[in-house]
Amino acid sequence: MSKEELNPFAIAQSQLDMAAEIMQLDPATHALLRRPMRELHVAIPVRMDDGTVKVFDGFRVQYNDARGPTKGGIRWHPDETIDTVRALAAWMTWKTAVVDIPLGGAKGGVVCDPKRMSEGERERLARGYIRQTYPVLGETRDVPAPDVATGPQIMSWMLDEYETIVGYKAPGVITGKPLAIGGSAGRTEATGLGVVVTIREALKVLGIQPNQTTAAIQGFGNVAQYAAIHYQRMLGGKVLCVSCWDNDDRKAYTYYKEDGIDPVFLQGITDSYGTIIKEAAVGAGYQILDADAWIAMDVDLLIPAAIENVITGASVQRISPQVRLLAEAANGPTTPDADKVLNERGIYVIPDFLCNAGGVTVSYFEQVQNAYNYYWTAEEAHARLDIKMTSAFHGVDQTAKEYKINNRMGAYVVAVRRVAEASKLRGWV
Repeated sequence: MSKEELNPFAIAQSQLDMAAEIMQLDPATHALLRRPMRELHVAIPVRMDDGTVKVFDGFRVQYNDARGPTKGGIRWHPDETIDTVRALAAWMTWKTAVVDIPLGGAKGGVVCDPKRMSEGERERLARGYIRQTYPVLGETRDVPAPDVATGPQIMSWMLDEYETIVGYKAPGVITGKPLAIGGSAGRTEATGLGVVVTIREALKVLGIQPNQTTAAIQGFGNVAQYAAIHYQRMLGGKVLCVSCWDNDDRKAYTYYKEDGIDPVFLQGITDSYGTIIKEAAVGAGYQILDADAWIAMDVDLLIPAAIENVITGASVQRISPQVRLLAEAANGPTTPDADKVLNERGIYVIPDFLCNAGGVTVSYFEQVQNAYNYYWTAEEAHARLDIKMTSAFHGVDQTAKEYKINNRMGAYVVAVRRVAEASKLRGWV
């Protein structure tokens, strides 16, 4: 058997190709949607604390803006590649379309290891990124947001740099900001909350009582933390373990408790990069297992909430026969080879660009509030999020049943149909 293709953009394109065949999409539209409309590659010089200057590679990919200004996060990672950014920009295009918000898709990235940088170096890198990309950004052009290893503070520096350059206040040009400078109440937990809303609806479809379910989660960053918290609070389910990266040891571990973890406690002993303090966890009765132990847990739900390509043709074989549902809180966690096995086993998959769309949905709400200079409560934002995510979930579920296809292809058909329609109405194809 040939080596499995793990290039994220190749995977994103192959998924689109399958959807195009199902939809009988015309060749011109298919060709347009297979590639980004614009890419910006930049070099970012940053003076480091030791006085030397280091040049970082950065990217901004605007995949498609037929339905509105592009939207997408900025991730900082030492292994960032342009193909990863392209794939994430494509998935963001489908994500905004599947939840039916008037935006396109984009993504940004910088090749760096922020965990090894001081706060001053991170600020200079954030401002440098904006200096190199600001001509393509704007409330009606392209709106960045946080992603892996970036957050509200970095968004604050980026917003300030953009406003300094253009000479006026533009709070809507960046989302994921702190409340004090125009952020949206409820944004911090939006992605994790949206994950749980889709899980709730999937369990209804499957006829499973939520309070009788157990889950295993990969990752313990923002998304995983709030997915775990709301899974327990909203649904009454039990999370048996989380797997997360340890910055000190440069490896991952799985933190397990037979009677269920306490996500609020673990959140309290976790740093800003999702590293749990091992000594505190052990003292509270947690077992520390191998990094990949989460995927083999005897649970009802698996929630990958970290990075792409973790459920592969090889690792999918370790999934317990007990698992009924896979909720893709991460972007691109499942490869096509693994997808085939999940389909054969009848595991219900909530695809990534539907499952984790809560973040971009509340980011859109943040843009709306910035535009009107009128702000909602967290409860109002979450209520609107619930409506959007519930509607999107059932649209995908019904489409999958109508075409007799899996949920991933159902989500693609819904999203691609909307982007294709907008492209045709504009006369592009």
